[in-house]
Amino acid sequence: MTEIRATRLTVAGLFIIMLATMMLEILLTRIFSVTMWYHFAFVAISLAMFGMTVGALRVFLHPELYDETSAKRQMARSALWFAITAVGSVLAHLLVPFRSEPTLALLWIVVTYFLLSFPFYFSGVCVCVALTKFPRSVSGLYAADLLGAATGCIVLIFALKVTDAPTAVVFVGLLGCIAAMLLAADAEKRRLRLAALVVGAAFCVVVIANTVLAQKQSSLLRPTWAKGEHEARPLYERWNSFSRITVHGDADSPSNVITEGISTTYPEDRPHRQLFLRIDSDAETTLSAFDGSFQGLDYLKYDIKNAVHYIRPDASVLIIGAGGGRDVLSALLFGQRAVRAVEINQNILNTVNGRFGDFTGHLDRNPKVAFVNDEARSYIARTNEHFDVIEASFIDTWAATAAGALTLTENSLYTVEAWKLFLNRLTPQGVLSFSRWYFPGLPAEAYRLTSLAAASLRATGISDPRLHIMLLRNMRSDLDARTIGAATILVSKAPFTPAEIERLEALCKQMQFDLVLSPRFARDPAFEALANGQVTGDAIESLPVNVAAPTDDSPFFFYMLKFRNLLRVLTFAPQGDAAVYTTSGRVVVILLVYILLPTVICILLPLRKMKKEAIRDVLPHLLFFAAIGFGFMLIEISQMQRFIVFLGHPTYALSVVLFALLLSSGLGSFTTRHLTQASGSAVVRLALLLLAILVFGALTPRAISAFASSVNAVRISVAVGILFPLGLFMGMAFPLGLKLAASQVDALTPAFWGVNGATSICGSVLAAAIAMNLGISNTFWSGFLFYVVAFAAYFWARGRAVPRSQVDLAIATVK
Repeated sequence: MTEIRATRLTVAGLFIIMLATMMLEILLTRIFSVTMWYHFAFVAISLAMFGMTVGALRVFLHPELYDETSAKRQMARSALWFAITAVGSVLAHLLVPFRSEPTLALLWIVVTYFLLSFPFYFSGVCVCVALTKFPRSVSGLYAADLLGAATGCIVLIFALKVTDAPTAVVFVGLLGCIAAMLLAADAEKRRLRLAALVVGAAFCVVVIANTVLAQKQSSLLRPTWAKGEHEARPLYERWNSFSRITVHGDADSPSNVITEGISTTYPEDRPHRQLFLRIDSDAETTLSAFDGSFQGLDYLKYDIKNAVHYIRPDASVLIIGAGGGRDVLSALLFGQRAVRAVEINQNILNTVNGRFGDFTGHLDRNPKVAFVNDEARSYIARTNEHFDVIEASFIDTWAATAAGALTLTENSLYTVEAWKLFLNRLTPQGVLSFSRWYFPGLPAEAYRLTSLAAASLRATGISDPRLHIMLLRNMRSDLDARTIGAATILVSKAPFTPAEIERLEALCKQMQFDLVLSPRFARDPAFEALANGQVTGDAIESLPVNVAAPTDDSPFFFYMLKFRNLLRVLTFAPQGDAAVYTTSGRVVVILLVYILLPTVICILLPLRKMKKEAIRDVLPHLLFFAAIGFGFMLIEISQMQRFIVFLGHPTYALSVVLFALLLSSGLGSFTTRHLTQASGSAVVRLALLLLAILVFGALTPRAISAFASSVNAVRISVAVGILFPLGLFMGMAFPLGLKLAASQVDALTPAFWGVNGATSICGSVLAAAIAMNLGISNTFWSGFLFYVVAFAAYFWARGRAVPRSQVDLAIATVK
């Protein structure tokens, strides 16, 4: 039979279907972060790879349906079904409530996983057919695959600047229809092309109409359930690539101002007009009505988060996380000299100072106030200014990123390196103020703040950190009669003076706050030890959580599962407050165990019914594709986590890391188009890949340190410059391996693609598990070890001359 060749239409169709697939995958992380709890957003990566792997297995198990004569037709059909199921499954997800009860939640997740895997299944069929049925064009096709995925990362960012996420899903369906039309034209199937045209036209109308409605706050496609609760239409809604913000409330009706930080001495019968801005339907910040007069805002003086203003009057203040502007109002109320508020989310600034500017008093027009749209750590690293107060209050949006959802933007603010930077940007008498939750049963966040403060002070050369730390708490009862509280830690660049200590002690007595830690007092032995910089000892070891200070290599402030409990995570079930800080780790490990089953099936499936002689010839290929699947994901995700800290913005990390790696990998694949499986150049290129990873691993930390304070454009250029050579060589591995496999066991190439996808699923989860428990660097070097295994497997497979009889046996087996 004459081998059919891939045409430009084939390449274009594959490019667009992968562009749409990547957009859908990232969109699901955004949607999951709104509809479910943030840590479930991580499932989107696994879900996408699972669906695509099942699609590859379908091609492998039924080769008679996907032979050379029907390949292009099957690609077109799969692209069309991808478009239809992408829109249908996501809309169904938006209409069905997520239930937080354990049994119902598990059932709901399984159903959701199954439902939303359908579009990725059809995408997997389309991509697998393209990469395995046109062996002479595999380098170019794999390049189109990666370049399409890279482009999808960028297109999504701009799409969410124009419209909302549900409408962007319909746009993904439109792209799928365009891919189907191109592939149907390539296959000369007029009816299929017409069907794709009709469906695509319908999607196009929906995209345009609903985008207009979304701009008018009347979108017809929006989540009706969020975090298990029915969500009424908000006053205002806006999406971007890393958050969805909504504004709720009645601008004309005063409401209770009592929050976790307000003293119990404040009268409860003094309401104030407020609106509530929510990020991903969970984290909330307040928009307070302000007409230029501070009458009615006296409750801010009763807020423990503002304790720093009592000891640092007439100060220049830097606020990390402007939010709804309450911290800005507080600084103005206390008469501070100048206020600079840094906010990472441009949509929040536009909402507070633009859309609701008349309500909030247009704080951006106050001559004392300056708002900055930037990530705070990045901004502080670049500025040469010094401040009397640097303040951060409850900075934890819980907004998921495509880096895996368990890496939060704000984690880069809670590391030793970050706090050392903050301390260095204080004036000689300056104070760093951070506020977090305080659970009386286990004040884990307060413990970790104390540990972080002591480690950071020691890093700046202070030998006795205890003299520089004070911690206050305010306890209240919520609607469920639970006792919860807020804690504010004050870290002074100079030792606290006796007068300052007495002033804060008097404030605690006046407001009925509790003094937890000071140079004179510690509420319990754990605070005493941590304030002195001790991270071992009975007081620390007895705690059910890990309270060691986070670092840039392990920037997971909110993850506190002790490593010794990791291996018994299935039986270790912490109760109460400890569960809050260990759940994410348990989710990752349980998910890793869960997805091992389909991975093992994918690996064992090609081996079924084979004789031992045939297995020996297939084994090195299986090992190669499994190893590069693990290796690529471990390196990719570790660098996304690392560059979130360096670039200071989740959008930058997403677009720069994914785009640079996928683009360079696509170009790397394209350079292999003239190589054959017998070429010695293939082995040389794989050896250069190992060298590139070694050089990258050695130089990247130095480059990040050297350019940490550079402007955004320079840091992005540095990131692309160091990622590009790495991706270039990483992109060569798959086509080189597939060419070698096609020359020896051609009928099994779809299975090898499936194995690669299955191990990529595991790799995405494994990367998070390693990073959270052993650090980002160890995640990266684990990826390097997998590539060493891949090199050995390739060398092993290349050195074997497979008898034709064994090839025939393999083909007969799968048929």
